[in-house]
Amino acid sequence: MKIINESEIQQFYHMKHAVRDVENILRMISAGRIINPHRTVIPVKDKNGSVLYMPCSDGNEFGAIKIVSIFPLNPEQNLPTTQGKILLTELQTGEHLSLIDGSYLTRLRTGALSAISCKYLARQDSKTLAVIGTGAMAFEQVLGVLETLPIETIFLVNRTPEKAQDFADRLARFGVKARTEIVTDADKAVANADVVCCATRSTQDVFSAAAVKPGTHIMGVGSYLPEMREIPVNLIPQADAIYVDDLDGVKAEAGELIDAENQGIWNFNKVTGSLNNLLDTPYTRKEDEITIFKSVGAAHFDLAVAKGVYQLFQE
Repeated sequence: MKIINESEIQQFYHMKHAVRDVENILRMISAGRIINPHRTVIPVKDKNGSVLYMPCSDGNEFGAIKIVSIFPLNPEQNLPTTQGKILLTELQTGEHLSLIDGSYLTRLRTGALSAISCKYLARQDSKTLAVIGTGAMAFEQVLGVLETLPIETIFLVNRTPEKAQDFADRLARFGVKARTEIVTDADKAVANADVVCCATRSTQDVFSAAAVKPGTHIMGVGSYLPEMREIPVNLIPQADAIYVDDLDGVKAEAGELIDAENQGIWNFNKVTGSLNNLLDTPYTRKEDEITIFKSVGAAHFDLAVAKGVYQLFQE
């Protein structure tokens, strides 16, 4: 069995590969090939953390299970917030092919999902991006958006401005040419953004609905439990289109959408579609429409990138 660590993966597997492989798995979803049992989440409340177990298969070629732990207090001990592993199995003999470091791939496939949402839902002339939350998940979010849109300015919002500056420096070292600006007021950043990305574990709205200008595309990728909130609940019924990565997962875990339904201002029947639907039937947006993409993650996206990594590693 091959063991592939994060530093090896980063040498040969990048955002363009992840976007390609996630789009392929979306087509397989539309074809009815994916088997995706609901994930198990074990909360660790005294650490404000959780451990997630996520199985999946593509029917007859590959299966995978990802185990990911999210412990927000870890940086206090100089440990990463998110740690994960993906076990890849081939389905002809049941051989376990590879144990793949999953932390980078989790961030990468989530960035790829956002990239695909921008490709099909955002205005293609979008030039400004607001990133709310500059933690571990956010970097690949930026890379995903840049893979798709001609972003020239990135507004960075974090409760600790020094962390936002560290994030800006990291983008520059990576070779990102877009101008970065540290903004302490999230509403100000949102009001000037064509695309908004929320990558936090917040339990309350991280910006106000009134700050959103017409024509904005909004992505919520950080919150993944019913008690978490990022996107303002009262913005949800105002959106012209809402797409999700996995409808069953979102119904169980997307706190903003669950809250909107519980308040009686919206319901899940109004979800415009899942991301795979966009590949089959592209959405035609009007210039001033507000679109939302909500992601809570699903195992088939981890399977997509694990397959991609293994196949490239073999080559």
